[in-house]
Parts: sequence; structure tokens; C-alpha cells
Amino acid sequence: MKKLSVLFTIVAFVFAFQANAQESGATIIFKEKSINFGDITQGDKVSHTFTFTNSGNSPLIISNVAVTCGCTATNWPKEPIAPGKTSEISVSFNSAGKMGAQNSVIRIYSNASEPIEKVSLISNVLPKTN
Repeated sequence: MKKLSVLFTIVAFVFAFQANAQESGATIIFKEKSINFGDITQGDKVSHTFTFTNSGNSPLIISNVAVTCGCTATNWPKEPIAPGKTSEISVSFNSAGKMGAQNSVIRIYSNASEPIEKVSLISNVLPKTN
């Protein structure tokens, strides 16, 4: 019976340690993960600022923000974001030379518990009328 009690204690300790380890570190939570601009006309430029919070207990460091095509530009914080603090990633889409449904995916690389997050700009590019 004593061995069983020790075994349960060890198992409980391991689970508690794993749960605590998963909760530590930086965590990035976006206010929204996509924005849909609907129909836009070819040549239009649209932009959006994605707001996020570091809900973890360590500073969040964004190492890179990668885009799926040259039509999207980004601006992101280069300094660490303290736990509980909010920051922004600015993204723009130039529809010149594009046509139809567009889904520009932006990948955010960081030291967060999920090291790669994705946000996207969605639109439907209509032909320019003269």
C-alpha cells in the first residue's frame, strides 16, 4: 500500500510539473486572426493592424514576420513585449496585378508557446472598370 501511495505522489508531481511547464513562457493571443475586405478593385491598396497580447509570463520576442507574396508589407515590434502588454503588426495588400479571391497569409515567428502563428488578409479583387 505504501508503494502505491508513493507511485501516486510521483505521478501527481509529474503531471503538475508538465502543466506548469506548459503555462510558462510567452503566449501570443491575437484580437482577430483574419480580416476580410470583401470586394476591392484591382490596384486598390488595403491595410490592417493586427493587435495581439502577450498573455504568457515571459517577454515575447518576434524574430520574423514572413508573407506569402511580395504584395504584402509588414511592420512589427522589434523589441520584446512584456507579459500582459499589447502590441501591433501592420499589414498592407496591394492588389495591382491580382485578380479574384486572395488570401494573403502572414506568418509570425516568435519565442511563444506556439512558435508560428498565422494571420491573413482576405479579399476578392475585381477588374478595374474605365
